[in-house]
Amino acid sequence: MAPRKITIRELGGCMGPIWSSYCGNCHSLLFMMDASNPTQLSASCVQLLGLLSAQQLSYASVLILFNKIDLPCYMTMEEIRSLIRLPDIIACAKQNITIAEISAHKGTGLTEVLCWLQNQHRSSS
Repeated sequence: MAPRKITIRELGGCMGPIWSSYCGNCHSLLFMMDASNPTQLSASCVQLLGLLSAQQLSYASVLILFNKIDLPCYMTMEEIRSLIRLPDIIACAKQNITIAEISAHKGTGLTEVLCWLQNQHRSSS
C-alpha cells in the first residue's frame, strides 16, 4: 500500500476571508492561537467560529493550539476558556475539538500534536 500524504497549509490572518476555499478535502484542522496576546486571541476566535461553521469542515477533527506558553505574559487556559467562552464553542461545534497548549519555540507539546495528526491520519484512511 502506498503511503498516504498529509498536506499542511498555513493560512495567516489576512487570508481569513478565503480560508474556506482551502477546506474542500480537509479531514483535520489545526488552528493556532497566540496565548500571549489577548487582543489577537479575540480576533482569532472570530476566525475560528467562521471555520467551525463552514460546511466543508463539518466532519473535520479540530485541534486548537494555544501557542507561546513559554512567554511570561501568556494567558492560562482558565483565562482563555473564560475570554473566548471555549466550553460553549466546544459544546456547540459539530466537530470533535481537542485543545493543546504548546510552545513552538521551545518544542513543548509538539509530540502530542504529532500524535494527534497521526491518529487523525489513520482514522481518515
